[in-house]
Amino acid sequence: MKPRFAALLGSALACAACALAQDRLPTVPPGSYTDEQKKAADEFKAARNTPVFGPFEPMMYSPQLMNQARAMGDYVRFNSAIGSVLSELAILIVAREWTQDYEWHVHYPIALKAGIKPEVLDAIADGRRPSSMSDDEQIVYDFLTELSRNKRVSDKTFERADRRFGKKGVVDLVGIDGYYTLLAMQLNVARYPLPKDGTSLTRFPQ
Repeated sequence: MKPRFAALLGSALACAACALAQDRLPTVPPGSYTDEQKKAADEFKAARNTPVFGPFEPMMYSPQLMNQARAMGDYVRFNSAIGSVLSELAILIVAREWTQDYEWHVHYPIALKAGIKPEVLDAIADGRRPSSMSDDEQIVYDFLTELSRNKRVSDKTFERADRRFGKKGVVDLVGIDGYYTLLAMQLNVARYPLPKDGTSLTRFPQ
């Protein structure tokens, strides 16, 4: 086999493999929904006033799981005991821990609009502990970072969160972490694409 042809063939095979890799859990067109998927999509639209989107699209292969996840998200995203501003910070901490581009792309502007300083979010994106956080932001950052990296939290970190947010707040904070970790894992496994105007997070060494 001539070197030039071999190189072209190798490039073509690599491109084909890449295309297949990006197509792990392709979005199911609504016209192809099963009865179970139609029911789940109708329930989703009734709850969120929008068709199935984003991380819920790959989960449509398991419609009941998708809608159970959506129901949990309705609470932790909009009604948690720590409030919507800190929830957005928590979501981005989780997105950075999982290097989840779509989650970060969607929630970064929401967090900015909610009042989180851009320098705080940019430090998180860079993998640094932000230096200009409020007391509440520090509690959320330290709690979730410990939980993600150590798989538990220290007594000191727990007590700070408990004093500030109460036990319901602590449970909800863990719930936000767990929920957005679930979405991040689903998106990463599916290799769900970023919108064309999106920018990928830096990949840190494993």
